[in-house]
Amino acid sequence: MSFTSRLRALAADPDFRTGARDMASPSLGLAAWGLVTGVTMIKSGLALPLAMGMSLLVFAGSAQLTALPLIASGAPLWVLLATAFCVNLRFVIFSAQWRNYFGHLPRLQRLLHGYFAADLNFVYFVRRYPEPRPGPGQRRYFWGGVAVNWPTWQAASFAGILLADRIPAHWGIGFAGVLALLGLSYSLLTERVLWWVAVTAGAVSVATYNLPLKLNILCAIVAAGAVGWWLDARRGRA
Repeated sequence: MSFTSRLRALAADPDFRTGARDMASPSLGLAAWGLVTGVTMIKSGLALPLAMGMSLLVFAGSAQLTALPLIASGAPLWVLLATAFCVNLRFVIFSAQWRNYFGHLPRLQRLLHGYFAADLNFVYFVRRYPEPRPGPGQRRYFWGGVAVNWPTWQAASFAGILLADRIPAHWGIGFAGVLALLGLSYSLLTERVLWWVAVTAGAVSVATYNLPLKLNILCAIVAAGAVGWWLDARRGRA
């Protein structure tokens, strides 16, 4: 079977189509966030090739938006790396869960899945397959979501990069992106512990806002992680 025929067969697969359909519902908010990220990269002083390369290689909007002010302010490299690492720590947790489904695959395929895996992929995938074990149709469902999620993000990000100087500030694109991120975050708050973690992160971030080099983000992550660990341990003892 030729490569084109395989793509056509995959596109016609019901699991693939379900994954694409599920990911289409939040795609408008995702596009708004990607547009904000693209605009912010240019406004922060990144050259066009660097901004495009960052969009393709990093593929993590929250880490990009966290790192850009640090880059613009000339923060030390260790602060930049530590901040981006902490912001993306959630993917370590996601990966531990993905391992139950895709851990049997060859390493190259696991790395490929890891690059394309995002927050929304994880949320919708776990909802559809709550039992943490390999099963039929899982990979096709995953790639159906990727077929919508990745192009949507890249297209919106590139549009923001190319149109950054033509998008008026009074359009409020940044505020729209914040609203989109809040909506995505809300979909992840599925239990009381996560609500306490989110409230802690928000409160500490605001309380330490005046710290230099965006260190309030690190403080919020550490505090929220500590609260989550304590509540989880307490629930386990109970």
